[in-house]
Parts: sequence; C-alpha cells; structure tokens
Amino acid sequence: MNLDFSATIPQIPFILEGLAITLKIVIVSAIIGLILGIVLSLCKISTFRPLIWIADFYTSVFRGTPLVLQLMIVYFGLPQLLGFQIDQFWAAVVALSLNSAAYVSEIIRAGINAIDKGQKEAAVALGVPYGKMMKDLLLPQAFKNISPAIVNELITLTKESAIVTVIGLGDVMRRAYQAGAATYNYLEPLIIAGLIYYVLVLILTFIGKAVERKLKSND
Repeated sequence: MNLDFSATIPQIPFILEGLAITLKIVIVSAIIGLILGIVLSLCKISTFRPLIWIADFYTSVFRGTPLVLQLMIVYFGLPQLLGFQIDQFWAAVVALSLNSAAYVSEIIRAGINAIDKGQKEAAVALGVPYGKMMKDLLLPQAFKNISPAIVNELITLTKESAIVTVIGLGDVMRRAYQAGAATYNYLEPLIIAGLIYYVLVLILTFIGKAVERKLKSND
C-alpha cells in the first residue's frame, strides 16, 4: 500500500469548504425531523386509531426502505410529478428529515410511555388540558430520559448526510471525491473526509454526555 498525501494536502481547504454544507444539512434536517417526530409520536399515543395507523405506516415505510432510495425519489422522482426540479439542498433536507422523523418518533413514543401512568391519570383527574399536560409534564420528562437516544440519532444523521453526494451536492464527501478525481488518488481524500466525520461524531458525543450529566445532576 502506498499512501501519498502530498497531492491531497493542498486539496484540504477545498474539502473543508464542504463542511458548511454538511453542517447546514444536518442542523436543518435535525430540527425538521425533531418537530415532525414529535407530531408522529403524539399520533402514535393518541386514542384516534386512524392517526395511529397513519403514523405507524409512515414509520414502517421510512424505516423499511433505504435512505438512498428515499433521497433519489425526492430529487429525481418528485420532479416528474411536480413539473419542476427540486433544489439539491432542499431535496437532501426533505429526505433526511423525513427519514429521521420516523426514528425520532419511536424514541419519543418510548420515552413518553416510560413515564409513570399515574402522572397522566392525575393530570387528567385534575382537569389539565391535553396540550398543556404534554407540553408541561410529559414531554419535558420524556426528553430528559431519551436525550442519549436523541444524540445518537443526531450522530447517525450526521454520518448519513454523506449520502447526498449521490445527487451532486458539494458536501464534505462530494468534495473529497472531486479532490480524488483531480489527483487520481481517491484513498487519501476519503481518509481526510473520514477524519472530518469522525471529529464531528466525537464532538456530538462529548456534547451528548455533557447534556446527560447536566440532566442527571438536576434530578
């Protein structure tokens, strides 16, 4: 094996320029995925069966099909129905957030169901409105319990964001591939890209553990 980073080092700034796109995709997708995940989780624990069926079917579809397929349907398939091309960035955000929401909804649902049922029954007996009970009582406790799982999902989302290279979006992975094509040495730029993703995961892991310690200290 012969590794030669001499041609790759000048390409590092070019690869790092894709970091801004990667972070933007992850942040926007995580926010939308979290919001949609909360909505889906509330549907899953509702007493209205059609909502439960819809939420469960949604989760089954997005967890049961490859993310790359979902991304390609959004970017290449939907324009055929809509009659206009979707921007690469927003196609990536739509696919990643819809996929993430399916997993987040299961995490939140499990967190809510883990809360002592007596608290919910007491709130109902006191006449607390459902929305207020969720906002002030159940969801805050659920998020405290599921924070490690949410961080893990964010880490997964960060790594999966590399898949946007298949639609030509200039993220870290795409730029690493372009750097390899320019020098005819693909391994070295891909190693650089791997290190960038690894550092991102380490940072998220550190933040997640810090948040978990903070929440435990507040108990």
